[in-house]
Amino acid sequence: MMKLLRIIAGLVALGIVALLAFVFIPVQRTAPTETLAADWQPEPGHGQYVMHAADCVACHTAEGGEPLAGGRPIASPMGTIWSSNITPDAETGIGGWSLDDFRAALVDGIDDEGEHLYPAMPYENYRHMREGDIRALYGYLMNEVAPVRNAVAQTSLEFPYNLRFGIRAWNWLALSGKAGFTPAGASEMRDRGQYLVEGPGHCAACHSPRDQYMAQDGTQAGEANFLAGSVVGGWDAPAIYGAGSSIAGWSVEETAAYLATGRNAHSTANGEMALVVEHSLQYLTDADNLAIAAFLKGQDSDATAVAAPMKAMAEAEADAAGKATAEMLTEASPDMPLGARLYLDNCSGCHFVTGKGAPEIFPELAGNSLVTGSETGPLISIILNGAEVAPTARRPMHLVMQGYAERLDDAEIAELASFLRSAWGNKAPAITTGDVAALRSKSPAH
Repeated sequence: MMKLLRIIAGLVALGIVALLAFVFIPVQRTAPTETLAADWQPEPGHGQYVMHAADCVACHTAEGGEPLAGGRPIASPMGTIWSSNITPDAETGIGGWSLDDFRAALVDGIDDEGEHLYPAMPYENYRHMREGDIRALYGYLMNEVAPVRNAVAQTSLEFPYNLRFGIRAWNWLALSGKAGFTPAGASEMRDRGQYLVEGPGHCAACHSPRDQYMAQDGTQAGEANFLAGSVVGGWDAPAIYGAGSSIAGWSVEETAAYLATGRNAHSTANGEMALVVEHSLQYLTDADNLAIAAFLKGQDSDATAVAAPMKAMAEAEADAAGKATAEMLTEASPDMPLGARLYLDNCSGCHFVTGKGAPEIFPELAGNSLVTGSETGPLISIILNGAEVAPTARRPMHLVMQGYAERLDDAEIAELASFLRSAWGNKAPAITTGDVAALRSKSPAH
Protein backbone atom coordinates (compact mmCIF):
# COMPACT_ATOMS: atom_id res chain seq x y z
CA MET A 1 0.00 0.00 0.00
CA MET A 2 2.80 2.42 0.94
CA LYS A 3 4.54 1.62 -2.33
CA LEU A 4 1.38 2.51 -4.28
CA LEU A 5 1.03 5.78 -2.39
CA ARG A 6 4.67 6.63 -3.14
CA ILE A 7 4.06 5.98 -6.83
CA ILE A 8 0.95 8.17 -6.81
CA ALA A 9 2.81 10.92 -4.93
CA GLY A 10 5.66 10.71 -7.42
CA LEU A 11 3.28 11.00 -10.37
CA VAL A 12 1.55 13.99 -8.78
CA ALA A 13 4.91 15.67 -8.17
CA LEU A 14 5.97 14.93 -11.74
CA GLY A 15 2.69 16.37 -13.01
CA ILE A 16 3.21 19.55 -10.98
CA VAL A 17 6.75 19.93 -12.31
CA ALA A 18 5.51 19.39 -15.88
CA LEU A 19 2.74 21.97 -15.42
CA LEU A 20 5.17 24.52 -13.98
CA ALA A 21 7.52 23.90 -16.90
CA PHE A 22 4.60 24.26 -19.33
CA VAL A 23 3.63 27.59 -17.77
CA PHE A 24 7.02 29.17 -17.03
CA ILE A 25 9.62 27.84 -19.48
CA PRO A 26 9.76 30.36 -22.35
CA VAL A 27 8.53 29.25 -25.77
CA GLN A 28 11.27 28.93 -28.36
CA ARG A 29 11.00 31.53 -31.10
CA THR A 30 11.06 30.42 -34.71
CA ALA A 31 14.24 31.44 -36.52
CA PRO A 32 14.08 33.25 -39.87
CA THR A 33 13.04 30.86 -42.60
CA GLU A 34 15.28 32.56 -45.18
CA THR A 35 18.79 33.99 -45.04
CA LEU A 36 19.07 37.49 -46.47
CA ALA A 37 22.27 39.33 -47.30
CA ALA A 38 23.87 41.18 -44.40
CA ASP A 39 23.31 44.51 -46.15
CA TRP A 40 19.77 43.69 -47.31
CA GLN A 41 17.39 46.63 -47.36
CA PRO A 42 13.80 46.71 -48.64
CA GLU A 43 12.98 48.70 -51.74
CA PRO A 44 11.20 52.02 -51.15
CA GLY A 45 7.50 51.39 -50.54
CA HIS A 46 7.98 47.67 -49.88
CA GLY A 47 6.99 47.82 -46.22
CA GLN A 48 3.89 49.91 -46.78
CA TYR A 49 2.84 47.54 -49.55
CA VAL A 50 3.15 44.55 -47.19
CA MET A 51 1.14 46.47 -44.59
CA HIS A 52 -1.70 46.81 -47.09
CA ALA A 53 -1.38 43.21 -48.30
CA ALA A 54 -1.60 42.00 -44.68
CA ASP A 55 -4.64 44.24 -44.04
CA CYS A 56 -3.15 45.65 -40.83
CA VAL A 57 -5.30 48.80 -40.86
CA ALA A 58 -8.62 46.96 -40.63
CA CYS A 59 -7.92 45.45 -37.21
CA HIS A 60 -5.42 47.87 -35.71
CA THR A 61 -7.40 51.07 -36.32
CA ALA A 62 -10.37 51.91 -34.10
CA GLU A 63 -13.38 53.64 -35.58
CA GLY A 64 -12.48 57.31 -35.61
CA GLY A 65 -9.00 56.54 -34.24
CA GLU A 66 -5.50 57.15 -35.52
CA PRO A 67 -4.26 54.65 -38.12
CA LEU A 68 -2.61 51.56 -36.60
CA ALA A 69 -2.99 52.90 -33.02
CA GLY A 70 -5.19 49.97 -31.98
CA GLY A 71 -8.22 49.92 -29.74
CA ARG A 72 -10.61 48.23 -32.15
CA PRO A 73 -12.88 45.64 -30.50
CA ILE A 74 -12.72 42.23 -32.18
CA ALA A 75 -15.54 39.86 -31.33
CA SER A 76 -14.58 36.23 -30.73
CA PRO A 77 -16.27 33.14 -29.27
CA MET A 78 -14.17 33.74 -26.15
CA GLY A 79 -15.22 37.37 -25.74
CA THR A 80 -14.05 40.78 -26.96
CA ILE A 81 -10.37 41.12 -27.84
CA TRP A 82 -8.92 44.63 -28.19
CA SER A 83 -6.42 45.19 -30.97
CA SER A 84 -3.00 46.51 -30.00
CA ASN A 85 -1.24 49.74 -30.87
CA ILE A 86 1.35 48.91 -33.54
CA THR A 87 2.72 52.41 -34.03
CA PRO A 88 6.31 52.95 -32.80
CA ASP A 89 5.26 54.69 -29.59
CA ALA A 90 7.74 53.55 -26.95
CA GLU A 91 5.22 53.23 -24.10
CA THR A 92 1.91 52.18 -25.63
CA GLY A 93 3.01 50.79 -28.99
CA ILE A 94 5.81 48.62 -30.35
CA GLY A 95 8.57 51.25 -30.27
CA GLY A 96 10.70 49.05 -28.01
CA TRP A 97 10.33 45.89 -30.05
CA SER A 98 13.27 44.32 -31.84
CA LEU A 99 13.00 42.64 -35.23
CA ASP A 100 13.11 39.29 -33.42
CA ASP A 101 10.23 40.39 -31.17
CA PHE A 102 8.23 41.43 -34.22
CA ARG A 103 8.91 38.20 -36.10
CA ALA A 104 7.87 36.17 -33.06
CA ALA A 105 4.52 37.98 -32.97
CA LEU A 106 3.85 37.23 -36.64
CA VAL A 107 5.20 33.68 -36.71
CA ASP A 108 4.73 32.32 -33.19
CA GLY A 109 2.00 34.52 -31.71
CA ILE A 110 4.27 35.76 -28.88
CA ASP A 111 4.76 39.39 -27.84
CA ASP A 112 7.97 41.12 -26.81
CA GLU A 113 7.62 39.88 -23.22
CA GLY A 114 7.03 36.28 -24.21
CA GLU A 115 3.29 36.39 -23.56
CA HIS A 116 1.01 34.52 -25.93
CA LEU A 117 -1.17 36.59 -28.26
CA TYR A 118 -4.78 35.63 -28.73
CA PRO A 119 -5.31 34.08 -32.17
CA ALA A 120 -7.47 37.01 -33.27
CA MET A 121 -4.01 37.93 -34.52
CA PRO A 122 -3.79 35.64 -37.58
CA TYR A 123 -0.34 34.23 -36.87
CA GLU A 124 -1.65 30.90 -38.16
CA ASN A 125 -1.32 32.58 -41.56
CA TYR A 126 1.37 35.22 -41.09
CA ARG A 127 3.82 32.46 -40.15
CA HIS A 128 3.91 31.66 -43.87
CA MET A 129 5.22 35.14 -44.75
CA ARG A 130 8.64 35.50 -46.31
CA GLU A 131 11.49 36.96 -44.28
CA GLY A 132 11.92 39.89 -46.65
CA ASP A 133 8.30 40.92 -46.19
CA ILE A 134 8.54 40.58 -42.40
CA ARG A 135 11.63 42.79 -42.29
CA ALA A 136 10.14 45.34 -44.68
CA LEU A 137 6.95 45.58 -42.63
CA TYR A 138 8.95 45.98 -39.42
CA GLY A 139 11.02 48.75 -40.98
CA TYR A 140 7.93 50.55 -42.21
CA LEU A 141 6.15 50.45 -38.86
CA MET A 142 9.26 51.59 -36.99
CA ASN A 143 10.52 54.27 -39.36
CA GLU A 144 7.67 55.52 -41.51
CA VAL A 145 4.63 55.43 -39.20
CA ALA A 146 4.22 58.28 -36.73
CA PRO A 147 4.18 57.16 -33.09
CA VAL A 148 0.79 57.56 -31.44
CA ARG A 149 0.38 57.45 -27.69
CA ASN A 150 -2.75 55.36 -27.21
CA ALA A 151 -3.10 53.02 -24.25
CA VAL A 152 -5.75 50.63 -25.52
CA ALA A 153 -8.12 48.69 -23.31
CA GLN A 154 -6.68 45.49 -21.90
CA THR A 155 -8.30 42.30 -23.16
CA SER A 156 -10.01 40.70 -20.17
CA LEU A 157 -11.68 37.38 -20.92
CA GLU A 158 -13.52 35.09 -18.54
CA PHE A 159 -11.85 32.03 -17.01
CA PRO A 160 -10.31 29.90 -18.44
CA TYR A 161 -9.62 32.05 -21.51
CA ASN A 162 -7.79 34.61 -19.39
CA LEU A 163 -5.03 32.04 -18.77
CA ARG A 164 -2.89 32.80 -21.75
CA PHE A 165 -0.45 29.98 -21.13
CA GLY A 166 -3.22 27.68 -22.33
CA ILE A 167 -2.72 29.10 -25.82
CA ARG A 168 0.60 27.25 -25.83
CA ALA A 169 -1.30 23.96 -25.93
CA TRP A 170 -3.74 25.37 -28.50
CA ASN A 171 -0.81 26.29 -30.74
CA TRP A 172 0.34 22.66 -30.74
CA LEU A 173 -2.99 21.80 -32.33
CA ALA A 174 -3.42 24.85 -34.55
CA LEU A 175 -0.02 25.55 -36.05
CA SER A 176 0.20 22.80 -38.64
CA GLY A 177 3.29 22.50 -40.76
CA LYS A 178 6.51 24.45 -40.56
CA ALA A 179 6.82 28.21 -40.84
CA GLY A 180 7.72 29.77 -44.17
CA PHE A 181 6.22 29.42 -47.63
CA THR A 182 6.38 26.41 -49.92
CA PRO A 183 5.08 27.13 -53.44
CA ALA A 184 3.13 24.47 -55.27
CA GLY A 185 5.13 25.17 -58.42
CA ALA A 186 2.08 25.48 -60.67
CA SER A 187 3.40 28.63 -62.37
CA GLU A 188 5.13 31.84 -61.36
CA MET A 189 1.80 33.66 -61.44
CA ARG A 190 -0.11 31.14 -59.36
CA ASP A 191 2.76 30.70 -56.92
CA ARG A 192 2.67 34.45 -56.25
CA GLY A 193 -1.09 34.28 -55.72
CA GLN A 194 -0.70 31.27 -53.43
CA TYR A 195 1.78 33.20 -51.29
CA LEU A 196 -0.48 36.24 -50.97
CA VAL A 197 -3.49 34.07 -50.11
CA GLU A 198 -1.76 31.77 -47.60
CA GLY A 199 0.49 34.36 -46.00
CA PRO A 200 -0.10 38.11 -45.74
CA GLY A 201 -3.64 38.00 -47.14
CA HIS A 202 -4.66 35.42 -44.46
CA CYS A 203 -7.71 34.45 -46.53
CA ALA A 204 -8.15 31.20 -44.60
CA ALA A 205 -8.86 33.16 -41.41
CA CYS A 206 -12.35 33.82 -42.80
CA HIS A 207 -12.84 31.41 -45.69
CA SER A 208 -11.65 28.15 -44.10
CA PRO A 209 -13.94 26.44 -41.58
CA ARG A 210 -12.93 26.08 -37.93
CA ASP A 211 -12.35 22.75 -36.27
CA GLN A 212 -13.51 21.65 -32.81
CA TYR A 213 -10.64 23.62 -31.26
CA MET A 214 -11.56 26.81 -33.19
CA ALA A 215 -8.38 26.52 -35.24
CA GLN A 216 -8.45 27.14 -38.98
CA ASP A 217 -9.22 23.83 -40.68
CA GLY A 218 -7.02 24.37 -43.72
CA THR A 219 -4.40 27.12 -43.96
CA GLN A 220 -2.51 25.91 -47.03
CA ALA A 221 -3.28 24.58 -50.47
CA GLY A 222 -3.55 20.81 -50.47
CA GLU A 223 -5.38 20.63 -47.14
CA ALA A 224 -8.89 19.23 -47.49
CA ASN A 225 -10.89 22.19 -46.16
CA PHE A 226 -8.66 25.01 -47.38
CA LEU A 227 -10.92 27.97 -48.29
CA ALA A 228 -13.95 25.65 -48.22
CA GLY A 229 -16.17 28.31 -46.61
CA SER A 230 -17.10 29.38 -43.10
CA VAL A 231 -19.26 31.83 -41.14
CA VAL A 232 -17.83 35.09 -39.76
CA GLY A 233 -19.88 37.37 -37.54
CA GLY A 234 -23.19 36.14 -38.91
CA TRP A 235 -22.04 36.41 -42.56
CA ASP A 236 -21.29 33.51 -44.86
CA ALA A 237 -17.67 33.54 -46.00
CA PRO A 238 -18.23 31.31 -49.04
CA ALA A 239 -15.93 28.72 -50.53
CA ILE A 240 -13.54 30.50 -52.89
CA TYR A 241 -11.27 27.65 -53.99
CA GLY A 242 -12.01 24.57 -56.02
CA ALA A 243 -14.66 23.44 -58.46
CA GLY A 244 -17.61 24.01 -56.13
CA SER A 245 -16.60 27.50 -55.01
CA SER A 246 -18.83 30.56 -55.15
CA ILE A 247 -16.57 32.05 -57.84
CA ALA A 248 -16.51 28.95 -60.03
CA GLY A 249 -18.44 30.76 -62.78
CA TRP A 250 -16.21 33.83 -62.75
CA SER A 251 -13.22 34.35 -65.03
CA VAL A 252 -9.78 35.18 -63.66
CA GLU A 253 -10.23 38.77 -64.84
CA GLU A 254 -13.66 39.08 -63.19
CA THR A 255 -12.29 37.68 -59.95
CA ALA A 256 -9.37 40.13 -59.98
CA ALA A 257 -11.74 43.02 -60.67
CA TYR A 258 -13.82 42.04 -57.62
CA LEU A 259 -10.68 41.99 -55.47
CA ALA A 260 -9.46 45.36 -56.70
CA THR A 261 -12.76 47.24 -56.71
CA GLY A 262 -15.30 45.27 -54.67
CA ARG A 263 -17.48 44.79 -57.73
CA ASN A 264 -17.62 42.92 -61.03
CA ALA A 265 -20.17 41.67 -63.52
CA HIS A 266 -21.65 39.30 -60.93
CA SER A 267 -21.41 40.70 -57.43
CA THR A 268 -20.49 43.50 -55.06
CA ALA A 269 -18.54 43.16 -51.82
CA ASN A 270 -20.42 43.48 -48.55
CA GLY A 271 -19.68 42.94 -44.87
CA GLU A 272 -16.14 42.00 -43.91
CA MET A 273 -15.14 41.51 -47.55
CA ALA A 274 -15.98 45.13 -48.30
CA LEU A 275 -13.54 46.16 -45.57
CA VAL A 276 -10.85 43.89 -47.02
CA VAL A 277 -11.24 45.60 -50.40
CA GLU A 278 -11.32 49.06 -48.83
CA HIS A 279 -8.28 48.66 -46.57
CA SER A 280 -6.19 46.09 -48.41
CA LEU A 281 -6.88 44.69 -51.85
CA GLN A 282 -7.48 47.95 -53.68
CA TYR A 283 -3.88 48.92 -52.89
CA LEU A 284 -2.36 45.83 -54.50
CA THR A 285 -0.95 45.95 -58.01
CA ASP A 286 -3.02 44.62 -60.87
CA ALA A 287 -0.43 41.87 -61.26
CA ASP A 288 -0.93 40.72 -57.67
CA ASN A 289 -4.73 40.76 -57.79
CA LEU A 290 -4.56 38.79 -61.03
CA ALA A 291 -2.13 36.37 -59.36
CA ILE A 292 -4.53 35.83 -56.44
CA ALA A 293 -7.38 35.27 -58.88
CA ALA A 294 -5.29 32.87 -60.97
CA PHE A 295 -4.39 30.84 -57.89
CA LEU A 296 -8.01 30.67 -56.67
CA LYS A 297 -9.23 29.72 -60.14
CA GLY A 298 -6.36 27.29 -60.82
CA GLN A 299 -5.46 28.81 -64.15
CA ASP A 300 -3.12 31.51 -65.42
CA SER A 301 -4.25 34.60 -67.30
CA ASP A 302 -2.71 36.67 -70.08
CA ALA A 303 -4.34 39.82 -68.68
CA THR A 304 -2.08 42.59 -67.40
CA ALA A 305 -4.70 44.96 -65.99
CA VAL A 306 -7.98 44.75 -64.10
CA ALA A 307 -10.97 47.06 -63.86
CA ALA A 308 -11.00 48.54 -67.33
CA PRO A 309 -13.01 51.77 -67.71
CA MET A 310 -16.71 51.17 -67.12
CA LYS A 311 -18.94 51.12 -70.17
CA ALA A 312 -22.61 50.65 -70.84
CA MET A 313 -23.54 46.99 -71.21
CA ALA A 314 -26.72 45.39 -72.45
CA GLU A 315 -29.00 43.80 -69.86
CA ALA A 316 -28.00 40.18 -69.38
CA GLU A 317 -30.53 37.58 -70.46
CA ALA A 318 -31.85 34.98 -68.06
CA ASP A 319 -29.99 31.71 -68.11
CA ALA A 320 -31.69 28.33 -68.32
CA ALA A 321 -32.17 28.11 -64.55
CA GLY A 322 -33.73 31.57 -64.38
CA LYS A 323 -35.88 31.48 -67.50
CA ALA A 324 -39.12 30.45 -65.80
CA THR A 325 -38.82 33.15 -63.12
CA ALA A 326 -38.01 35.83 -65.72
CA GLU A 327 -41.04 34.84 -67.81
CA MET A 328 -43.34 34.92 -64.76
CA LEU A 329 -42.12 38.38 -63.76
CA THR A 330 -42.41 39.65 -67.34
CA GLU A 331 -46.02 38.47 -67.60
CA ALA A 332 -46.80 40.15 -64.26
CA SER A 333 -49.99 38.19 -63.74
CA PRO A 334 -52.17 39.49 -60.87
CA ASP A 335 -52.18 36.03 -59.29
CA MET A 336 -48.40 35.92 -58.93
CA PRO A 337 -47.16 35.01 -55.44
CA LEU A 338 -46.76 37.96 -53.07
CA GLY A 339 -42.97 37.68 -53.02
CA ALA A 340 -42.79 37.99 -56.80
CA ARG A 341 -45.13 41.02 -56.80
CA LEU A 342 -43.04 42.70 -54.12
CA TYR A 343 -39.93 42.06 -56.19
CA LEU A 344 -41.50 43.68 -59.26
CA ASP A 345 -42.58 46.71 -57.25
CA ASN A 346 -39.35 47.28 -55.34
CA CYS A 347 -36.38 45.49 -56.89
CA SER A 348 -36.79 44.78 -60.60
CA GLY A 349 -35.86 48.31 -61.65
CA CYS A 350 -32.25 47.60 -60.62
CA HIS A 351 -31.89 43.82 -60.57
CA PHE A 352 -34.26 43.22 -63.50
CA VAL A 353 -36.66 40.35 -64.08
CA THR A 354 -33.69 38.15 -64.95
CA GLY A 355 -32.11 38.62 -61.50
CA LYS A 356 -28.87 39.43 -63.32
CA GLY A 357 -28.57 43.05 -62.19
CA ALA A 358 -26.28 45.58 -63.83
CA PRO A 359 -22.56 44.73 -64.10
CA GLU A 360 -20.43 46.48 -61.46
CA ILE A 361 -23.45 48.38 -60.11
CA PHE A 362 -26.30 46.12 -59.03
CA PRO A 363 -25.24 42.56 -58.20
CA GLU A 364 -26.74 39.36 -59.55
CA LEU A 365 -29.31 37.78 -57.28
CA ALA A 366 -29.35 34.51 -59.18
CA GLY A 367 -26.77 32.22 -57.59
CA ASN A 368 -25.57 34.94 -55.22
CA SER A 369 -24.06 33.34 -52.11
CA LEU A 370 -25.31 36.18 -49.90
CA VAL A 371 -28.87 35.51 -51.08
CA THR A 372 -28.73 31.72 -50.75
CA GLY A 373 -26.33 31.35 -47.81
CA SER A 374 -27.03 29.58 -44.54
CA GLU A 375 -26.82 32.89 -42.68
CA THR A 376 -29.99 34.83 -43.52
CA GLY A 377 -29.22 37.88 -41.38
CA PRO A 378 -27.20 39.76 -44.02
CA LEU A 379 -29.92 39.42 -46.67
CA ILE A 380 -32.66 40.55 -44.28
CA SER A 381 -30.49 43.41 -43.02
CA ILE A 382 -29.80 44.68 -46.53
CA ILE A 383 -33.50 44.67 -47.39
CA LEU A 384 -34.31 46.46 -44.14
CA ASN A 385 -31.49 48.94 -43.97
CA GLY A 386 -29.99 49.13 -47.43
CA ALA A 387 -26.33 48.71 -48.36
CA GLU A 388 -23.34 50.63 -49.64
CA VAL A 389 -20.41 49.79 -51.86
CA ALA A 390 -17.48 51.99 -50.88
CA PRO A 391 -15.49 53.81 -53.57
CA THR A 392 -12.04 52.58 -54.52
CA ALA A 393 -9.27 54.15 -56.57
CA ARG A 394 -10.34 52.28 -59.72
CA ARG A 395 -14.07 52.64 -59.09
CA PRO A 396 -14.63 55.99 -57.33
CA MET A 397 -18.42 55.82 -57.67
CA HIS A 398 -20.08 55.36 -54.25
CA LEU A 399 -23.06 53.02 -54.67
CA VAL A 400 -25.99 53.12 -52.25
CA MET A 401 -29.09 50.92 -52.05
CA GLN A 402 -32.04 52.25 -50.07
CA GLY A 403 -33.57 50.29 -47.21
CA TYR A 404 -37.21 49.18 -47.06
CA ALA A 405 -37.78 49.03 -43.31
CA GLU A 406 -40.43 51.76 -43.43
CA ARG A 407 -42.03 50.64 -46.67
CA LEU A 408 -42.46 46.90 -46.02
CA ASP A 409 -43.61 45.11 -42.89
CA ASP A 410 -42.03 41.96 -41.47
CA ALA A 411 -44.33 39.57 -43.31
CA GLU A 412 -43.71 41.31 -46.65
CA ILE A 413 -39.93 41.30 -46.20
CA ALA A 414 -40.07 37.61 -45.31
CA GLU A 415 -42.05 36.92 -48.50
CA LEU A 416 -39.67 38.98 -50.61
CA ALA A 417 -36.53 37.40 -49.15
CA SER A 418 -38.00 33.91 -49.52
CA PHE A 419 -38.78 34.66 -53.16
CA LEU A 420 -35.20 35.74 -53.78
CA ARG A 421 -33.92 32.51 -52.21
CA SER A 422 -36.07 30.35 -54.49
CA ALA A 423 -36.16 32.32 -57.78
CA TRP A 424 -33.95 31.89 -60.90
CA GLY A 425 -32.89 28.41 -59.82
CA ASN A 426 -31.87 29.43 -56.28
CA LYS A 427 -32.62 26.67 -53.82
CA ALA A 428 -32.51 27.97 -50.25
CA PRO A 429 -35.02 27.60 -47.38
CA ALA A 430 -37.66 30.24 -46.80
CA ILE A 431 -37.31 33.07 -44.29
CA THR A 432 -39.97 33.54 -41.62
CA THR A 433 -41.67 36.65 -40.32
CA GLY A 434 -40.06 35.91 -36.96
CA ASP A 435 -36.60 35.99 -38.57
CA VAL A 436 -37.29 39.48 -39.88
CA ALA A 437 -38.86 40.73 -36.65
CA ALA A 438 -35.88 39.58 -34.62
CA LEU A 439 -33.44 41.40 -36.86
CA ARG A 440 -35.56 44.51 -37.18
CA SER A 441 -35.61 44.86 -33.39
CA LYS A 442 -31.82 45.04 -33.43
CA SER A 443 -31.50 47.48 -36.35
CA PRO A 444 -30.17 51.00 -35.64
CA ALA A 445 -33.35 52.65 -36.91
CA HIS A 446 -35.65 50.65 -34.64
